[in-house]
Amino acid sequence: MQTFVRIVEAGSLSAAALQMGATQPTVSRRLQALERSLGIKLLQRSTHAMQLTEDGSRCFDRAKELLGRWDAFKADLRGSHDVPEGTLRIMAPHAFGQQQLITPLAEYLRRYPRVAVEWLLHDGTPNFIADGIDCAIHVGAVDDPAVVSVKLAEIPRIVVAAPSLLGDGPRPTHAEGLATLPWLALRTFYRNEITLQHCSGAQHRLALQPRISTDSLFAMRNAALMGLGVCVASAWAVADDVANGTLVHLLPEWHAAPLPMVLLYPYAQFYPAKLRRFAEVLRAALHHGLEPAWAHDLTSSQ
Repeated sequence: MQTFVRIVEAGSLSAAALQMGATQPTVSRRLQALERSLGIKLLQRSTHAMQLTEDGSRCFDRAKELLGRWDAFKADLRGSHDVPEGTLRIMAPHAFGQQQLITPLAEYLRRYPRVAVEWLLHDGTPNFIADGIDCAIHVGAVDDPAVVSVKLAEIPRIVVAAPSLLGDGPRPTHAEGLATLPWLALRTFYRNEITLQHCSGAQHRLALQPRISTDSLFAMRNAALMGLGVCVASAWAVADDVANGTLVHLLPEWHAAPLPMVLLYPYAQFYPAKLRRFAEVLRAALHHGLEPAWAHDLTSSQ
């Protein structure tokens, strides 16, 4: 039944086999065994497509419900011995996933040796079914009502540029002065315009014609270091560059609105220990590094 659910969620037997660490013939045999046991056909398959039968659609909904109850039943029996185990599939943004989030990930694995992690780096909005993931760390707003969104932190964003770009002339004293400089854009969050906020609450919108537009924070930072343009970047990503003088923090009293960092996971009747404990470790780690603004505690309902 678990294999059947994974097949439907993954979209194919081969994708399910890859996610489960099994072979496609094994997955096929399990599906056939379930169909024989129930006496019904669950899937219609061709060389190019797979579709649930009417019986299969009903079975899928009930199977997910039964598996959720089974997991809850096991956890209830284990009580305090509910030890995280198995594989946790996590999607994280490229920049954070390569740097700041590796430390809490390592701490999580040290604490719970019976867990393995698939650490998948992707900057877009996750698709839990298609990607076959348990949870996702996401930067930016999320409007999907089908997922739980736990706010972890606020990510400050500042304006920076290389000294070579600024030259020896006077530097901007107001946000509007930035309009005369060439720009770099992080297209995930801003493209042709950006609004900067003053510490007094005033705002100024800048219309941009970026010389480089990219979806990579690291690529934008490297372009800024080469003097190709001014940019708005996450403060943590350019902190060392500002400290050593390879980038200049322009107009410190002006900043872009901070970005929310959230932990996402699908709604379910039961959340396994491996997910709950990962949330705990992540929250504790971000508490010291990104000025967090906590929302609901994932573990409070368990």
